[in-house]
Amino acid sequence: MCGTRAVVVGAGIVGAACARELALAGFAVTVVDRGGAASATTAHGEGNILLSDKGPGPELELAKLSRQLWPQVLAEIADRSASGAESVRAVEWEPKGGIVVATTAGGARALARFAAGQRAAGVRAEHLDAGQLAAIEPLLTRDHQAAVYYPDDAQVQPAAAATALLADALTFRCELRTGCDVLGAVTRGGRLIGLRTSTGLLEAELFVNAAGPWAGEVAARLGAPIDVRPRRGDVLVTTPLPPTVFHKVYDADYVGAVSSDDGGLQTSAVVESTRAGSVLLGSSRRRVGFDDRLRPEVLAAVATKALRLFPVLATASVMRAYGGFRPYVPDHLPVVGADPRLAGLWHAGGHEGAGIGLSLGTAQLLRALVLGRPAPIDTAPFQADRPAVLGQTSTQEDS
Repeated sequence: MCGTRAVVVGAGIVGAACARELALAGFAVTVVDRGGAASATTAHGEGNILLSDKGPGPELELAKLSRQLWPQVLAEIADRSASGAESVRAVEWEPKGGIVVATTAGGARALARFAAGQRAAGVRAEHLDAGQLAAIEPLLTRDHQAAVYYPDDAQVQPAAAATALLADALTFRCELRTGCDVLGAVTRGGRLIGLRTSTGLLEAELFVNAAGPWAGEVAARLGAPIDVRPRRGDVLVTTPLPPTVFHKVYDADYVGAVSSDDGGLQTSAVVESTRAGSVLLGSSRRRVGFDDRLRPEVLAAVATKALRLFPVLATASVMRAYGGFRPYVPDHLPVVGADPRLAGLWHAGGHEGAGIGLSLGTAQLLRALVLGRPAPIDTAPFQADRPAVLGQTSTQEDS
């Protein structure tokens, strides 16, 4: 594929990962973004790399693949050059593990069933009794019914992770164009051969739509719409604290919120620390289009649920709040593969809140599909011609 030109639309973490894989495969890659690199959804994420919130099925298999790849890819980047080592340190890779806590008897039963299914699918999920939980999270509420520890959950600094992947791609035949908005398609004989952009015509043989929550809009401009919509999330950030939270800790309700089709506000307690000492409090989900206003009632609901897990945080000061948009697909599965309606167009997106964790596996699947080689896992569930992607399913409208 040496010399074959590829354009990746979107310089977030999924686009960066895809650009890196294609560059490693010998493509001459151009990454375009209407903003800056890692400046939108990626910059507004928590950096989660999770197995704990995914039940048995295609997404869990993709998550397992990606979790395996993260330390390998970071090691490759670090070994490539001295600057690679510096960028990897900035990534703040932290395999600290996750803890899911059930605060009701019903939640405990559901968590036990969920964890059993995950263990059957090859996920390490360890039951913790009250004493074990208190030993590893001493400030967590004692008002709980069950807890499961997931040692393979990890965290990165998301913008730094995307930057490291993109910088590695740029050491090969790859270039980055920011401030470049996709306006439309240039086609010939049913094949996409170019993009009309705000900075001029961009021609190539392969085009990857990795535009995150804007992937639906980009696809529509290219004449091949897909049903990827924005789903809003908000996070509170405390001032730096003494060591308070030692794992990613969340209420078992979080899994239900992730998989829900409800367009209204849903919140669940998700609490984790950063290396700088701040504690991140989440999470919320609501479909409000691209309305980027912070809502006090949403932030209050997030804080209330977080305090149920860590009452000690009642005296902590919040220094900022931020929100972002996740790329939502009605059937809750990513879209990875060729567009059946327009040759030359490929999609890599629709990960909702799991894009950081799933990015490396997604990029590896895309590379295998583009090259016509066997993929490490089954790609059929992610294909772009399924009804949910083509807008042939009926779901509640955005609120």
